[in-house]
Amino acid sequence: MGRLPALGMWLALFGGLTGCAGAEAPVASAAVQPPAAAQAPLQTAITPAAQLSPSAAAAASSAVSGSVSPAPSAPQVAPQVAEQALIDAREAMQKKQWSRLDELVPTARATPLVGSYAQYWALRQRVTNPTLPIPEAELHQFMATNQDAYLADRIKADWIVAAARAGDYATVNRLGPVVNGNASVNCSRLMAQHMTGQAVTEKQAMAAFEPVSACWSLLDQLVEHNVVGWDALQSELRAILETSKTGNAQRMAALMFDGTQMRSYAALMKDARKWLATQKAPATREQRELVTLALSRLARSKDRLEAESYIETNWASAVPRQDMQWVWGQFGLVSALNVEPQAVRWYRRSGNVPMTDYNHAWEVRSELRQTPIDWKQVDRAILKMSAEQQAEPVWVYWRGRAIAAQGDPGTARKFYASLRNELSFYGQLAVEELGEPLSLPPAPAPVTEAEFTQAQANPALQRAIKLFRLGWRPEAVPEWNFALRGMSDRQLRAAAELARYEQIYDRVVNTSLLTKDEIDFSQRFVAPFEGRVTEKARQINLDPAWVYGLIRQESRFITDARSRVGASGLMQLMPATARWVAKKIGMSNFTPSSVNDFDTNTILGTSYLDMVLGQLNGSQLLATAGYNAGPGRPVQWRSKLTGPVEGAVFAETIPFTETRLYVKNVMSNAVYYSMMFSGQSQSLKQRLGTVSPQASRQVALP
Repeated sequence: MGRLPALGMWLALFGGLTGCAGAEAPVASAAVQPPAAAQAPLQTAITPAAQLSPSAAAAASSAVSGSVSPAPSAPQVAPQVAEQALIDAREAMQKKQWSRLDELVPTARATPLVGSYAQYWALRQRVTNPTLPIPEAELHQFMATNQDAYLADRIKADWIVAAARAGDYATVNRLGPVVNGNASVNCSRLMAQHMTGQAVTEKQAMAAFEPVSACWSLLDQLVEHNVVGWDALQSELRAILETSKTGNAQRMAALMFDGTQMRSYAALMKDARKWLATQKAPATREQRELVTLALSRLARSKDRLEAESYIETNWASAVPRQDMQWVWGQFGLVSALNVEPQAVRWYRRSGNVPMTDYNHAWEVRSELRQTPIDWKQVDRAILKMSAEQQAEPVWVYWRGRAIAAQGDPGTARKFYASLRNELSFYGQLAVEELGEPLSLPPAPAPVTEAEFTQAQANPALQRAIKLFRLGWRPEAVPEWNFALRGMSDRQLRAAAELARYEQIYDRVVNTSLLTKDEIDFSQRFVAPFEGRVTEKARQINLDPAWVYGLIRQESRFITDARSRVGASGLMQLMPATARWVAKKIGMSNFTPSSVNDFDTNTILGTSYLDMVLGQLNGSQLLATAGYNAGPGRPVQWRSKLTGPVEGAVFAETIPFTETRLYVKNVMSNAVYYSMMFSGQSQSLKQRLGTVSPQASRQVALP
């Protein structure tokens, strides 16, 4: 986005969004026109003031001029000059032009609302560079000036990590906790506590652990001082190996094994079968673990049945029973992820050995894919989970199904009833199992004029909005989220309405999702763009509710959204797919740069979705999976079924975590949008349908 006009900047702070999130923007004006019912189908109108009250305007003006400026003596700079300096400062930061950044700070920090960012970037560079001294006086001054603001919390977190790295544990303890912590901060604080004589437990350390530098340093110290023992390290190593992050696994193994044993570890990771051929029955704890790990690696061989036979013949009696059961659990996991029916046989050999939550979940999924389902085995697999995992809605639902299938419908109904207020995939399925129609929650009282005005005057929200206007989503989103802390349901809904007015639709949804008692579906399932998405869908006979459900999951209605793999726009199209579809439908004016254009993206996205639907027998469930993972994948998964399965079973057993969650969310979204658009109850079960086995085939789509 370009610079705001000098005379219009102050008005624009409370006016319409200029280019925010790529949406169609209202024209900035002095009079605020709050969102109305016409913004989207079935949206609840609110009744905020037509303009800020004098007191609210004064509060916002005070926030602009006082709470963010890093120094009272900052030079007087024209707003447009300061803003351009800030834009240049961000570019310098991204290019690591630190001298240039330092030069720009004095001018950039005069930018209303967000000028502190330039100084933060400069300070962060100095704090995180271990070759530079920590500028303590400047950090204290910055934190005091930006008190209770997101950047003060952020620079405090950076300082904690840097101080711990430098061994300045007294400073870490003095700084105390932060609002938005992360693994590096948490491990740095635990390290400071431990190194200054305060008790740190193994449980605390392993709960905080993530494979980042600060946590590795903490673990090194705690292992050396016998705070963290072998069992905890073994459990973590085995869990890491399930993720195939071999570098992290090697780092963990180095805490458990000596130099000679690490050479064995490297050899077994390279070729487990070859290494095992050189080994005798293990005699020590370390040797047993190395052999167990090697046996588990055989699960990744091309012929798992042959590997099983080799283990039975050569090793089963040489390894403790519990370790052998863990090995079979690894065979079950790899087999389940390859959607192989024999996964259940290996899982059943794993007995009651403790496994990761991830592996326990796949044991249940492998049972659900059987035809017919052995519900007693489903129940047994769920009961192997921890109490916390069993309480997750997904396993509450499937446990209810298992109990009902075993002849206890009364107890099953209690499980379903406990999910009645879960406004999600399994909440919907549970309500249907109770024999009740799905319905929308009652609409809460509309946001009032005073509540909306209060949200408009919130300086933290205004900072975030300014960042959204600049197109700086990486900075804007955490600013917005930080502003929401401690808000009541009413305040959250008012903030969501402010986001709707500013056309920052992902913040409408995500903010409204935080409410506990007041459930506003007009926000949670916002349907923006005044029916234009519906129009595009109906032109090719697609269900608009399904399309809206997909967009809500893909991009949260951010028209210029870009994924980590390069997908773009509302419907998150990959560049090659967009070009292919444009050619297929004869879109002669398509250019790669137009993929974020609303009309171009929705035309291409709905056209491609329709093609995928046609290739997958008209199943919205399979087409949703194909849209996310590629249309050939659900064909492969379907080909490995041993008999017909419920759509819910197929969705739950999709082997890609991202696609599994995506499909469940899209299908649940579609049901809610359909109820909102039609005013009638819908059935998720009917929408999911049944999936039957079908031979694998090539799908002529990208």
